[in-house]
Amino acid sequence: MERSNKMIIAVYVLSAAIITELIIVAVLLLRRPKASKRRKVHEPGPAAAKVFDKSERTKADRKPIYNDYYAPEIKIAGIMGELTAQKAIESVLREDDNLLHNVEITFEDRKTELDFVVVNSYGVFVIEVKNYKGELVGSEDDFEWMKYKTTTAGNTYEKTVRNPIKQVKRQIDVLARYLKQYGVNVWVKGYAVLLWSNSPVESEHILRSIPDIDQAIHTTDRRMLDVETIRDIVNLLSIQHV
Repeated sequence: MERSNKMIIAVYVLSAAIITELIIVAVLLLRRPKASKRRKVHEPGPAAAKVFDKSERTKADRKPIYNDYYAPEIKIAGIMGELTAQKAIESVLREDDNLLHNVEITFEDRKTELDFVVVNSYGVFVIEVKNYKGELVGSEDDFEWMKYKTTTAGNTYEKTVRNPIKQVKRQIDVLARYLKQYGVNVWVKGYAVLLWSNSPVESEHILRSIPDIDQAIHTTDRRMLDVETIRDIVNLLSIQHV
């Protein structure tokens, strides 16, 4: 009888271990990054044109994007940042949104790489991702910002980083001119997403939260784009994207 009980306990322990392993595997599979899918373009409906107003954000909207989309299994800061941003953007995409990633374009020897571009009936939106962790100091017009990071041991290190606002403004100009040379004259908007919501300035070009991203790419103060124009833009950028 004692031997039988031991066998039963051993079976239970083994079963519990197997179930635990399966749960871990399932969690890891769910957290794996999904490839960005280009959404199918449909005829845009009569959506109301609403001006993007970040002053309407609630305190809850201002929490860092990393709070919801942090991926600890990705150790390299750049990859982690882009994966986090991709998940955040994908979470607010709608049926007629097109999301392109790592788009390289050149106009008159001016080359730039765009982290993300969203093209939909509301317009063309460049999104630059920055994974700057720490305290940032600088102004909107500075070419570089200072980043201060304090370790758990109490040591503070400083480093100069690129001002993403300046970077985005350049990307907007290059992309708009690139499209115009192919006969597509549209208004391009651009934003920097600081994943830790730690921008030292308030700017129309800074997005601090997922609701900010949603509002930015789904509101406009310009003429809505038709399906043909959307397809032309997506095709032009996809050629460069390949």
